[in-house]
Amino acid sequence: MQVRVLFFGMLKDVVGQNSESLSLPESATLGDLLTHYEKRIPRLKNLLPSIALSVNQEYSGPDVKLKTNDEIALLPPVSGGFSASAHAAIVREKINTQSVLDGIKRPEDGAAVIFEGVVRNNSGGRRTLYLDYEAYEAMALKQMEELAEQALVEFQIRDVAIVHRLGRLEIGETSVLIVVASAHRAAAFEACRRLIDTLKRTVPIWKKEYFEDGAVWADGEPFPAEIPRAEGTPSARPASK
Repeated sequence: MQVRVLFFGMLKDVVGQNSESLSLPESATLGDLLTHYEKRIPRLKNLLPSIALSVNQEYSGPDVKLKTNDEIALLPPVSGGFSASAHAAIVREKINTQSVLDGIKRPEDGAAVIFEGVVRNNSGGRRTLYLDYEAYEAMALKQMEELAEQALVEFQIRDVAIVHRLGRLEIGETSVLIVVASAHRAAAFEACRRLIDTLKRTVPIWKKEYFEDGAVWADGEPFPAEIPRAEGTPSARPASK
């Protein structure tokens, strides 16, 4: 059977390409696919404990059986036109915070909390020139929408908007925007913090930092324990969000 394999962030550099079509036996599992790449690219084995896996945009464990035309992604820890769903969007142009805020506020709201992630001019003691963000876009948008829906259920908030920008970002530009509207400020603050903290750990978006003397993929935060890893974690599929 033929499957499509996608590589993101630093894994693109390790493997040497963004994606490829791979032929596997009919009974192959995600673990078999990993074994194939371990043999082909020995360097990959040391990275497996920190890599998450997805099949058709769902986090998955090594024991998952694959089918013809499945889309598999190998995901390193995430770094934290308007492709819009109900509450989330991925854009490539500058994020207009005021426009998003004006679009979400209503007369019944007593609070609107805004979080902006901004590109700073330094990292690890080195002067940053600019950043470049990439994503597994379909999965990232799906995960962002699920985070928004969770927040609406768990917190006493009326509405939420999450926008993340991809591509080259200059110093001072906004990479991610979260706006939460509610009747009371406490719920809005709590929901906003939960959203950005979870997004930074689970949504498949990566950044590459460019300095005067080179460029590196930013170290991401470890995936939460409930997300299966390529090695060293339970292999069952995570519960639906």
